[in-house]
Amino acid sequence: MGTSAAGTAGHSDPRILVLAGGLSYERDVSLRSGRRVLDALRSVGIEAEIRDADVALLPALQADPPDAAVIALHGATGEDGSLRGVLDLCRVPYVGCDAQAARVAWDKPSAKAVLREVGIPTPDWVALPHDRFSELGAVAVLDRIVDRLGLPLMVKPAQGGSGLGAAVVREASALPAAMVGCFAYGSTALVERYVSGMDVAVSVIDLGEGPQALPAVEIVPRNGVYDYAARYTAGLTTWHSPARLTPEVAAEVARVALAAHTALGLRDLSRVDLIVDAAGRPHVLEVNVSPGMTETSLLPLAVQAAGLDLGRVLGAMVRRAAARSTAVA
Repeated sequence: MGTSAAGTAGHSDPRILVLAGGLSYERDVSLRSGRRVLDALRSVGIEAEIRDADVALLPALQADPPDAAVIALHGATGEDGSLRGVLDLCRVPYVGCDAQAARVAWDKPSAKAVLREVGIPTPDWVALPHDRFSELGAVAVLDRIVDRLGLPLMVKPAQGGSGLGAAVVREASALPAAMVGCFAYGSTALVERYVSGMDVAVSVIDLGEGPQALPAVEIVPRNGVYDYAARYTAGLTTWHSPARLTPEVAAEVARVALAAHTALGLRDLSRVDLIVDAAGRPHVLEVNVSPGMTETSLLPLAVQAAGLDLGRVLGAMVRRAAARSTAVA
């Protein structure tokens, strides 16, 4: 499928800028993702260089604009739409969704509201800003959360990724500490009903023939929680790609992931994180518009499971992105 999109940008390969690093908590992961993207593009003969998103970026874009950019930044810089807005100002096309869609997907409560509105299953939740938490009285607020959502609960920052600040709360007495840990990584906590089941991630890609769901990747963290350490420390997580699902459940998981990608107005690529409960029903947890590309990241695992080559997949995407510049000019 990758070859069918290869010619959309003209006769010559585009010159690509890979943006990685940034100042978020996920800087190290982003740098690893950026290097992986760079190597993948070069492996298929595409001219690419890597650059940090720092004060030198704008002058460089103005002096020597690339044909397209790949955003390999994680955390706010790469996912909240702000960098995409800057690239729009500089008329540099990029792989992935536009700034507005990124802003919605980045804010988990907003994204969950969109999904719920169109009937896509997502666990019940409450979003709680830190200042409201303090003003209304922590104990009273936490008691109401437990009354409303029950136990266990999942606590995580409303904006953020890589499992930073996330915790499973199985007893009410553990909720205050989980909230404090969450607020260390963001000003608003998302507290949602914990759904027990199989953790899966479905990567969605579009190589020119419409979005397609790649095989689901099953995530089995050794300590039961897919947190930052489990994601990026060798030996702490086992992945099954494709996930150990029946054909019927695998098809439903793919359908729901594609529906989430479409409902949020995403483009080119995304990763939809879900829980499949004991009855085989998928529940969308969040959607990532700048999926990791490291050695242990889920999108490259899914690409491999689909029998595709990461370099060819990314190559098709950057050619499509570069072609969009002529459409906008």
